[in-house]
Amino acid sequence: MALFNRKNNYGGSGEAPPMNNYGRPPSTARRLVRDGQDQGQGAWNLRATKNKPLQFENRVLVTSLDFPPSNLGNEFYLLVKDRYVFTAQIQESIRNIHPEDKVSQGQIGFGELQRTWAGIGLTDSVKVQIYKPFNQERGVYLGAINIEIGFYKGRRTEDQYDQDDLANVIKQEFQNQIFAPGQKLLMSHQKIPLALTIKTVELIDLISEKQTDAAEGVGVTSDASARGILTPHTVINFYSDGKGIRLKPSDSKPPVNAIIRPDFQFETLGIGGLDSEFSTIFRRAFASRVFPRGLINKLGIQHVKGILLYGPPGTGKTLIARQIGQMLNAREPKIINGPEVLNKYVGQSEENIRKLFADAEKEYKQRGDESELHIIIFDELDAVCKQRGSGAGGGTGVGDSVVNQLLSKLDGVDQLNNILLIGMTNRKDMIDDALLRPGRLEVHMEISLPDEKGRAQILKIHTQKMTENHAIEPDVDLQELAHLTKNYSGAEIFGLVKAATSFAFNRHVEPGTLATVKKDVVDLKVRRDDFLNALEEVKPAFGVSEEELENCVQQGIIDYSTRIKDILEEGRLFVNQVGAADATPLFSVLFHGPSASGKTALAARIAIDSGFPFIRLISPEDMVGFNEPAKIQHITKVFTDAYKSRTSIVVVDNIERIIDWVPIGSRFSNSVLQTLMVFLTKHPANRRRLLILATTTERSLLRELDMYNSFNADIRVPTVDTRKELQYILEYSEAFESKEIEEILEGIYGLDKDKKIGVGIKRILLGIETAKQDKEKTTRFINVVNRIMDQERSVSFRG
Repeated sequence: MALFNRKNNYGGSGEAPPMNNYGRPPSTARRLVRDGQDQGQGAWNLRATKNKPLQFENRVLVTSLDFPPSNLGNEFYLLVKDRYVFTAQIQESIRNIHPEDKVSQGQIGFGELQRTWAGIGLTDSVKVQIYKPFNQERGVYLGAINIEIGFYKGRRTEDQYDQDDLANVIKQEFQNQIFAPGQKLLMSHQKIPLALTIKTVELIDLISEKQTDAAEGVGVTSDASARGILTPHTVINFYSDGKGIRLKPSDSKPPVNAIIRPDFQFETLGIGGLDSEFSTIFRRAFASRVFPRGLINKLGIQHVKGILLYGPPGTGKTLIARQIGQMLNAREPKIINGPEVLNKYVGQSEENIRKLFADAEKEYKQRGDESELHIIIFDELDAVCKQRGSGAGGGTGVGDSVVNQLLSKLDGVDQLNNILLIGMTNRKDMIDDALLRPGRLEVHMEISLPDEKGRAQILKIHTQKMTENHAIEPDVDLQELAHLTKNYSGAEIFGLVKAATSFAFNRHVEPGTLATVKKDVVDLKVRRDDFLNALEEVKPAFGVSEEELENCVQQGIIDYSTRIKDILEEGRLFVNQVGAADATPLFSVLFHGPSASGKTALAARIAIDSGFPFIRLISPEDMVGFNEPAKIQHITKVFTDAYKSRTSIVVVDNIERIIDWVPIGSRFSNSVLQTLMVFLTKHPANRRRLLILATTTERSLLRELDMYNSFNADIRVPTVDTRKELQYILEYSEAFESKEIEEILEGIYGLDKDKKIGVGIKRILLGIETAKQDKEKTTRFINVVNRIMDQERSVSFRG
């Protein structure tokens, strides 16, 4: 049979074409437009009624009194309510129609599903127009169509339906009709009524009758405004509605219980920054369920049964679980939180696991591979699936039994091929290894902190309502905010948006009140400065420890020596070495020098100026009172958090104090030492980069402990030695006049111009602050410095 084209509007077997005339509305129809209800040229009103004769043919019923066949033929297209296109048939062309089923002049008969789709009630007055499909510029025909199919009103059978047979029946019954996404229709096959819903269509142009390829196709779409003509060459794919219909698998068409809904669009999930992660999840876990089952059987593989989503809190793992039902053509997912599984009664925890899989087991026994997919979403999986033997479950062994039960259900003797377990955790390292092997939770996907592009997507999602309702000022640049929110998780970005709106709310509250709103609240808009203020309030959990680092450089960096400038410049080179893309993934630097020489301040300044999104300080002050296990846990957490950021800096201050080194008896904590040595050489994964800046006053000690060789570079931080250096510091402090400075220099150096005092910069600055409190400040400062020099000589003599 030939296809429609612009030259030949109908292909048949010699019969008269039913839809080849599109004249003006007949005079009898025009008379229906009255009482001021003019709908425009070629439009008029008809009263909706039931349509029993044509309800299985997807045609609407009209009378020749309104549509004379001499003008239009017995069949033609009608546009209803400016949106829905139906094929209309003149009832006088139907033989043996029962008088009770006839429509009267001024009426139009719709089937029940037709009325449902178009939102038309019985006796409603509806606007109708003659529809001319070839007035469209392109995309007149249906190249492919996806149909959801199911039983209608309870009548069903256990017999299987052959998809190819169904496609042929549809083409025969509904050829040349126009279909659009969302359209519902009724058909009868093997004396069983079936309900069909159009999910997506692919519109194409055909150049000639013999051509079967798409020309300038407009692609697959679920847009309700896209519509096209069904031809004998239209590819028809079927999807079960999940309510019991059995369709025979095809070797050339997607399975009827495919995992992805045919009308799914990723944008509807409302999840930003996870495009690549979703692509990987689809490829590993869902792709095999989209391809024809015959092909999968030829490959001899089974579907993936489990996915593990892991990563920092707030990055979207639970959000994915909450939204995943929208993209899956499966039963409603079962969602359970890990702690909900545990029960105080013996055996009840294991029973809770068995109940999760009961429905899937029952259906798989009945239908085998034709079973629908059963999805189990397991949040906080680490709560019940810890390493066996670790004591989870309060020492009663309940945790081990739960893990064993879950292992047997996922990949036991009775294997199921109709389940998908999606587990989520912040602590992948705590989950039992047997659960993570192939055949169980074999797809491991890290949901990490979003990059700048991802943060821009998340900000766009959370400000979409503001933009649509013009409640955001034009000066708000989402790209700028995405740049400023380094290492913010998706949840923290959402919190940032809420904080910004709170500042906008505050502008519209009457001064001196808490609950009185100004009259101009209707003009409320969120501004750029609202977001900037919110950035000061909402800080990322994996961000910069600004307060701790700033405390290390309270008095700034004083360039009293060219060596200080060299150290800062060398530090910047190391930052660039680690920060550049595809650069060194791990680099460690040791700052060593006498006590109070400013090692920590220099390391902190280099870290702050780096602009890295994650910077943490590990110092002895943070671990006062910690025992060895607590120290190891603290150090491990800092480095583990650093590995979650794309670029990170960890400042390890005063190593000898962290390892509890005591010179008397040479005692230290070997466990803490070994932990630090491991992290000094452990490379971050997934192309992330880490710079470690460590400080010590005992470089010789680190040599003896074999820790020194773990560093890639070392920088010696000098003390204040020369007369010129001390003079620079005194002038910089502005605490002394010129004569006082000369007096101080004479009192410390005397006639020995080349004398080196060897006093740390921190002690010099502290001595200046002490001297400022004394009336004889020059004498006080000289005494302070001389006393420090005597102490250093005494320590050197004892050593």
